[in-house]
Amino acid sequence: MTPIRLLLADDHPVVRAGLRAVLESEPDIVVVHDVATAEAAIERAQTGDVDVVLMDLQFGAGQGGIAATGQIAGLAAAPRVVVLTTYDTEADIIAAVEAGAAGYLLKDAPAGDLVAAVRAAAAGQSALAPAVTGRLMDRMRAPATSLSGRESEVLTLVADGLSNEQIAQRLFVSQATIKSHLVHIFAKLDADSRTAAVATAVQRGLIRRTGR
Repeated sequence: MTPIRLLLADDHPVVRAGLRAVLESEPDIVVVHDVATAEAAIERAQTGDVDVVLMDLQFGAGQGGIAATGQIAGLAAAPRVVVLTTYDTEADIIAAVEAGAAGYLLKDAPAGDLVAAVRAAAAGQSALAPAVTGRLMDRMRAPATSLSGRESEVLTLVADGLSNEQIAQRLFVSQATIKSHLVHIFAKLDADSRTAAVATAVQRGLIRRTGR
């Protein structure tokens, strides 16, 4: 039996050590390396000896897990990426799936679910936590009230305190485009202000405030 070659990417040494201990106890999984940055994960994934990458979403510095997932998924003979994070917001889930993640699990998942997700990803299957599947189903059932990827991005920047001008500069679009996005966001969330829109979106799990 050929073992599944796994790469761990998380900026917390204790988390990496714990994951290694759990996963290497399985006879069919070998942790070939663990890294503390998204950049190192991308570099290591290019070597061709990795089948699955277990990727955190947010690192202390440098590139984030979503961007790294997209770069890894675009490689020739790319390893499968399973996101393992504490964030269960719709914006994060959709962004990860759109970037090419094969799975999305929360860090409080039982060890058995984690192992099963790694095996499923290695076999070319999707590996989504039940809560994640539920969010995606809710989005499909009520698309009129779900935020698009760009709308989620805009509202997240609003939550960070950025002005329309700053958001436009960050996203390389016009202020008129940002205002148009906000009009649609307010309508979808039945909000009459930036503050109300952010509060509603956070409460519904559509976006999260940045920061660890």
